[in-house]
Amino acid sequence: MSDLDLLYISLADQTLYGLGAGQVLLRLPVSTALNGAGERNGSGCTPRGLHQVRAKIGAGLPLAAVLRGRRWTGEVWSAQLHQQFPDRDWILTRILWLSGLEPGRNRLGEVDSFRRYIYLHGTPDTEPMGTPLSHGCVRLRNTDMLALFERVPVHCRVRIDEAPCPQWAADHDFQ
Repeated sequence: MSDLDLLYISLADQTLYGLGAGQVLLRLPVSTALNGAGERNGSGCTPRGLHQVRAKIGAGLPLAAVLRGRRWTGEVWSAQLHQQFPDRDWILTRILWLSGLEPGRNRLGEVDSFRRYIYLHGTPDTEPMGTPLSHGCVRLRNTDMLALFERVPVHCRVRIDEAPCPQWAADHDFQ
């Protein structure tokens, strides 16, 4: 059921807020880039501004399915697999592939989020949330990614902002 029409990601709070029809319906902890905010290709930063979900990848795959090059490897993440490949940037469960909507800021040229392969994706449960550690993407717990994937339509707007929790979010009691 696609009930979310805007995802607001606060880099300061390391939190994703899901909105539908003007109401905050969801709050999830995330992990954004260790290198902070930035749009340039090769920066390892999380791009700011208004984006959209350009593609949803991984429907029907098992929880913690390992994705490489946006395809399932046939593997499911485990501690043993992690030990075998300790340097992998684990992209698990599902992918929401973002495309910038602001030419010159996060779209086209050296600042193109889509060509930078900026995703919202699952990550090993051993990775902390609420701490910037990614290579530019927005990481979520696998169970959170699975639930979010079902609630977000293609072309859903995604705003990534450095601002801390907006006042409207602080005033609501939501999950």
